[in-house]
Amino acid sequence: MAVCDRLRPFGSTIFSTMTGLANKHRAINLSQGFPDFDGPAHVKAAAIEAITDAKNQYAPHPGVPALGEAIAAQFERNTGIAVDPASEITVTAGCTQAIAATCLGLLNPGDEVVVFEPYYDSYRPCCAMTDATTRSVTLHAPHFRWNDDELRAAFTSKTRAVVVNTPHNPTGRVFDRQELEQIAALCIEHDCLCFSDEVYDRLVFEGAHISIASLPGMRERTVTMGSVGKTYSLTGWKIGWAIAPPALTAGVRAAHQFMLYAVATPLQHGAAAALRSGNDYYEEFVETYRRKRDFLCDALAAIGFGVVAPQGTYFVLADHTPFGFDDDVAFCTHLVRDIGVAAIPPSAFYDRPEHGKRLVRFAFCKTDDTLQAAVERMGKLKS
Repeated sequence: MAVCDRLRPFGSTIFSTMTGLANKHRAINLSQGFPDFDGPAHVKAAAIEAITDAKNQYAPHPGVPALGEAIAAQFERNTGIAVDPASEITVTAGCTQAIAATCLGLLNPGDEVVVFEPYYDSYRPCCAMTDATTRSVTLHAPHFRWNDDELRAAFTSKTRAVVVNTPHNPTGRVFDRQELEQIAALCIEHDCLCFSDEVYDRLVFEGAHISIASLPGMRERTVTMGSVGKTYSLTGWKIGWAIAPPALTAGVRAAHQFMLYAVATPLQHGAAAALRSGNDYYEEFVETYRRKRDFLCDALAAIGFGVVAPQGTYFVLADHTPFGFDDDVAFCTHLVRDIGVAAIPPSAFYDRPEHGKRLVRFAFCKTDDTLQAAVERMGKLKS
């Protein structure tokens, strides 16, 4: 194989694999986290208007000023932290590229990065590209909380950063203030950075989203990342950002400029319109997804899955073991091939795959008709 040594262990993403199987078997795709419906009309209209107004050339490297200002305004409303768009915000190609630019710009060979497993699958490859290594802390099912001793043991003299993802994909946990304060205390004790992935910050059903940058001692050591894709059902736009103090932003931008320099100009104008949406939009957004979550969780439980409803995001991790399969891969293979529903085997998100073998991840960012059809097909499962 010609793939470099750093990336060879990771292979193809599980999302591509399962979506490919869904297409092959004409299955209903509850695996990959993209809506099968479109985003708000006013947001699309703003992007179209930008195209017709000839805003089609390279954007400034840090991002279109109107979007930077909208990101800063939203961040201050949510956290109380005022940031300067010119020196502290970098617009990226989705949050995934923000993660990559942050790792490439701020990590060195030999550094260690603490991650919570199950994790979004780009974290480890992004660290590997810098010759940094990860140390994982398990969120233990069914309630997906960590063991305090295991968390403390993950931090060493080599720890450069910890990746925090709340609301958490794929577990749906919303980390509470006490948990975030525990992470913050370890960051300060070990003088390390925090890379905070907050793409689901608006999708919270129970509890409240807290940005770790707002805690004492964390503003100066945190890169906060987000995007418009999940909140506005525009995942194909790939518009994200990284917010950090100037010293850390310099590292993010040092990598970003050589990865793609700038992202799509008219879509940035559309994203600015998205972030200016009123409270009515966000309230309806959360209630719509709450209803979808409750429908799918209740249906899965009735079919025979073990279910703990997620506090946030649009994913649910369910226990498939009542159906008699040895692991999550075998179950998901049966589900897509024989039942006609695609889901994610979450062992792909663990350093220790055995911790995820009892679980299956479903995405409920789908129309009501899609969810109903998937539930009807899964009714053929026998527990």
